[in-house]
Amino acid sequence: MRHVDFSSLHRSTVGFDRLFNMLDGLGQPDGGTTYPPYNIERTGEDAYRISMAVAGFSETEISIEAHRNVLTVKGERANESAGEGSELLYRGIASRAFERRFQLADHVEVVGATLKNGLLHIDLKRNIPEEHKPRKIEISAAPAKAKQIEANTVN
Repeated sequence: MRHVDFSSLHRSTVGFDRLFNMLDGLGQPDGGTTYPPYNIERTGEDAYRISMAVAGFSETEISIEAHRNVLTVKGERANESAGEGSELLYRGIASRAFERRFQLADHVEVVGATLKNGLLHIDLKRNIPEEHKPRKIEISAAPAKAKQIEANTVN
């Protein structure tokens, strides 16, 4: 992908630095991390859900943090032994630590998270404050100014 120069837009825009940084970052590879796999789905008009496959992790081994429009999900497995008198011959279930980051749009908040059947579900909702919602501005007619003519009358 070619690099796009946004310098001309910086001259005529204010406060879009974060957007330009995100667009610049789209062309850069993320290091090839594909673990854990995840889905993002829209569950309502202003509701979303991120589902991550985290088989083998418990609630205490996963942390979720939302800070400045970035949602970070981290997982760290505690050291486990195969058990008394048993030996692990093949490890097919990944037990490595992970960290996944998601960029959230403005006014998107984390509603809750659940872990069920090896899937971590993170529910998100967009809550736009009333002062940021579009509103209709009424146009009123300007009152007609009546010109007064002063007359000097002599009696």
